[in-house]
Amino acid sequence: MNKRVLTALVALPILIFSILLPYFFPYFEYANSLFLVIAALGLSAGLFEFFSITKRMELKADAGIAYFGATALFVAFLLNAPQEMPDLLGLVIAGFMTILLITQTFRFQKDFSKMLIGTAVTLLGVFYIAFLGGFIVATSVGFSNNPVNYLSSKLLGFFFLVVMSADIGAYYIGHYFGKRKLVPKISPGKTWEGTFGGISLSCLSAAVASASFFPELPYKFSVPLAILMSIVGLLGDLVESAIKRGANMKDASTTLPGHGGFLDRLDSLLLNAPILYYFAKFYF
Repeated sequence: MNKRVLTALVALPILIFSILLPYFFPYFEYANSLFLVIAALGLSAGLFEFFSITKRMELKADAGIAYFGATALFVAFLLNAPQEMPDLLGLVIAGFMTILLITQTFRFQKDFSKMLIGTAVTLLGVFYIAFLGGFIVATSVGFSNNPVNYLSSKLLGFFFLVVMSADIGAYYIGHYFGKRKLVPKISPGKTWEGTFGGISLSCLSAAVASASFFPELPYKFSVPLAILMSIVGLLGDLVESAIKRGANMKDASTTLPGHGGFLDRLDSLLLNAPILYYFAKFYF
C-alpha cells in the first residue's frame, strides 16, 4: 500500500467523523467543535507552509502579524451569522489592514524599498489562506440552525466529497491514461485526460450525494455546482503550483506522506470555499 493511500486511510475517517458529529448529536451545541479544531489546525499549517515558501524565495513577510490577522478572521467567521457577515468581517479586515500598514512602516526603517513587497506577501498569505479558508468555518457554523436538517453537515459533506473526487479522478486518470499536458510550465503532471476524469468523477459524486444524503440539493444544481468546483479547484491547484515553482519546490512540505503538505491539500478547497458558502446562503 503506497503512502498516498495510507495517509488518506488515516486522515479521511477523522475528517468524515468530524463532519458527521452534528448529524449524530443534533442537540449538542458544540458538535461541530472537532471540525472547527481540524479546520484551525489545517489553515494554520497551510499558512506556516506558505511563509516557509516565501522565506525560501527571500521575501520578508511578517508572520507574527499574519497569524494575528488570521486568528482575528477565524474568530470573525466563527461568530458571524450569514446575514451579518459583512459587518464584523469588514471591521476585522479594516483593523487588520491598519495594524499591518503601521507595523510595516516601522519594521522596514532600514530598507523602505522592501516594505511594499513584505506587506504584500503578508497580506497575500492571510487572505489566500485564512480569509478564503474562513468560508469553510462560516459554512460549518452559519447553517446549523437552518430548517433543513443538518444542513451544515450536508453542505460540508458535499463540498469535500466533490472536491476530493475531482482530485482523485484527475490524479488516477491522469496517471494511467494522461498523455496531453495541460499547463506543463506550471504543473507538468497535469493532463487534459486527468482534468476530464476529475470533472466526471466529481459529477458522479454530486449525483450520488443528491440521491442519498442530500436530497434537498437536486441534480440540476448539484451537478453544475460540481463542474464549477472541479474547474475552480484545478485553478486553485495551479495557483499553488505556480507559487511553489517560484521557490523551486515540488511540495509545500512533507507533512502528509504521499500528499505533500497541508497547503497541497488545501489548494483546491480554498478558492471553492466562498462558492459553497454563498451558494448555500442564497439557495437555502
